[in-house]
Amino acid sequence: MSESRPAFGQTDIVYLRDEDASARLLESVITGLWEVVNQLTRFRRTKRENFRVTIFGSARLQPGSPVYDAVKQLAAELTAMGCDIVTGGGPGLMQAANEGAASVDPEVLQRSVGIRVHLPFEQTINPFVGQAYEHRTFFSRLHHFMIVSDAFVVVPGGVGTLLEMSLVWQLLQVRKLYATPLILVGKMWAELIEWGRRSMLQEGRELASAVDFGIPHCVSDVAETVALIRSHREEWLRAQAALAEGVDAPSGSEERR
Repeated sequence: MSESRPAFGQTDIVYLRDEDASARLLESVITGLWEVVNQLTRFRRTKRENFRVTIFGSARLQPGSPVYDAVKQLAAELTAMGCDIVTGGGPGLMQAANEGAASVDPEVLQRSVGIRVHLPFEQTINPFVGQAYEHRTFFSRLHHFMIVSDAFVVVPGGVGTLLEMSLVWQLLQVRKLYATPLILVGKMWAELIEWGRRSMLQEGRELASAVDFGIPHCVSDVAETVALIRSHREEWLRAQAALAEGVDAPSGSEERR
């Protein structure tokens, strides 16, 4: 049977036995779906009540550890300030952040958000999440963090936390995120940034620009983190007020994601 013979008058039929044509069609459909998703995620509410802070950190550190208690305190102070807290929704320092948010007032539980990914070894969401989202892929989950967050705080963590931090850093570097602070808390991240400076900014064999290393804010404790978030939140509130009055927001504030 000839492959070129039309079926019921159709001339654009792709037969499954033609693997190359089928693969091309599937690729074009998937690319089209990505474009639809990218367009839809451009929508934003004109005005929101709360500044949203995403906290990335280890799933391994447990209640009772000094870092757990510090992250819990950090999230509680940010929630009391008027921020929503967003995490990966799992155990460890993610739970610490959600617990800190929930500790401020039971009424603010819906401001404690978890964005999960389906993993066979980590099935349950932590009990302090009031609003949960579930993703089957890391790709869609990471994209979700990028479009809902007004600031990112990175506390001690492992490979997963490093991936999340690196994505935010690169999106800020290439200006796909705007005016969104990336705050790295603790000695381990300061040492990573210093390693990057030494390794990537060697004269004559530069692998990055010096300005790239001004993007992350390295801080040592909760107080410094809260102060930085407070400053950015005040700027965000001014932009929100301008939007509510129908005035153009300051340059960059609307296009930062």
